[in-house]
Amino acid sequence: MSAEGGTKAVVAALAANLGIAVTKFVAFFLTGVSSMLAEAIHSVADSGNQVLLLLGGKKAQKDATPEHPFGYGRERYIYSFIVSIVLFSVGGLFALYEAYHKYHEIHAAHGHPADSILDSRWWWVPPLVLAVAIVLEGLSFRTAILETSKIKGSATFPQFIRRAKQPELPVILLEDFAALIGLAFAFIAVVLSLVTENLYFDVVGTALIGLLLVCVAVVLGLETKSLLLGESASVPAQRRIADALEGTAGVERIIHMKTLHLGPEELLVAAKIGVATGATSEQVADAIDRAERAVRAAEPTAQVIYLEPDIYRSDYVPAERPEPPAPAAH
Repeated sequence: MSAEGGTKAVVAALAANLGIAVTKFVAFFLTGVSSMLAEAIHSVADSGNQVLLLLGGKKAQKDATPEHPFGYGRERYIYSFIVSIVLFSVGGLFALYEAYHKYHEIHAAHGHPADSILDSRWWWVPPLVLAVAIVLEGLSFRTAILETSKIKGSATFPQFIRRAKQPELPVILLEDFAALIGLAFAFIAVVLSLVTENLYFDVVGTALIGLLLVCVAVVLGLETKSLLLGESASVPAQRRIADALEGTAGVERIIHMKTLHLGPEELLVAAKIGVATGATSEQVADAIDRAERAVRAAEPTAQVIYLEPDIYRSDYVPAERPEPPAPAAH
């Protein structure tokens, strides 16, 4: 359900951003308002990002191969990380450059460049386009919130973004949130420019949009990097797995256990379990089979399970790991 909800939110955001991007470009070409150009590029970047998310979801469905025996589930994380880079460079840095360029243009023209919005008969287009864009972006954001609410449980939205293993919904939430705030910045900047006839407000609005996108991109990049490095199962999931193992007949205790997300809906579980001293090999094998079934019943995302039987000894001291071999000389 989470994957389907993420796809639905991505498609809704893509449809909204494509339409919004076209109208913003038209408004910019008619009036030359820099904050409109920054917002248009922002929408183009967002549209490309949504295509990347859909592509990552498609590639993640490929079957495992001998070269990639654990499958391609992390493709979704890789494409989400690329999204953060696109948002930072194409969205944030471009907007900051546009603000810098527009500032010098206004300064050189002593505050009133030729063919500015103040002299255009299309002065009403940017506020209208931005108002419509706010409505459309709000609908897209509403879809992301509704889909997120189905799976986030009691967690707050910031907690969900930090803890989620599915990258699509956090990405769309952050993108749509940034888009709404950016549209508000642009709308206020355009209105103030028209009312006061001071185009420096347009520069400030464009710069704020750029700073906003850079901040969102950094947050998204950091969260996605954590997923790429490999995150363990959530605490509730680890507790369910541990309870399933310890409740299995023939398993006396968990000596140690590690979990790792191979993808949003695929979890690797590796555990060393204590078995009875006098247990036969057949009894140990039966206990392992029962334990695997119990784990999968308790936590369906546990797709890959490795259980190592051992005899628990409280005085056992693990041997030191050998030093890694020196690199081969070339």
